[in-house]
Amino acid sequence: MPRPDLLIPALAPLYRAAEPLAYALLRAGFGVIMLTHGLPKLLGNAHGSMADPMAASINLIQNRLHLPQPELFGLLVALLEAVGGLLLILGLGTRLIAAMMTVQMLTITCLLGPTWPWIDRGIEYPVLMALLSFYLVFRGAGRYSLDNALGKEL
Repeated sequence: MPRPDLLIPALAPLYRAAEPLAYALLRAGFGVIMLTHGLPKLLGNAHGSMADPMAASINLIQNRLHLPQPELFGLLVALLEAVGGLLLILGLGTRLIAAMMTVQMLTITCLLGPTWPWIDRGIEYPVLMALLSFYLVFRGAGRYSLDNALGKEL
């Protein structure tokens, strides 16, 4: 499908030149956000209003998902957020990490969505993160990434 004509055609070269950098910033910004959610879980630090984010994750896994070994799954979630966030910042394994994060964000959205109001508790945040990670799956790492430098992508 052809792109619509620009109101200011002179901006076309700027948009073409800046798009790969803008996308890299979007991907890396998402990685930073995920990293800042995973590190407190791994380090046992408070995060926002949560005194123990790892305990909160384990509680959700045990009492809402009813999965066996909730401590193990909690650790896997924390590793996905921390290590996966770092990998997204670098643009390495982007599609695989983004696919796993899509599943995580959709799970959070489906489990907590019915109990979190749209604005008050912030369910729009995991919804947006699910959409963003889903987009990364299909868009890939982009020009400014280790995936691109290595010439390999999932």
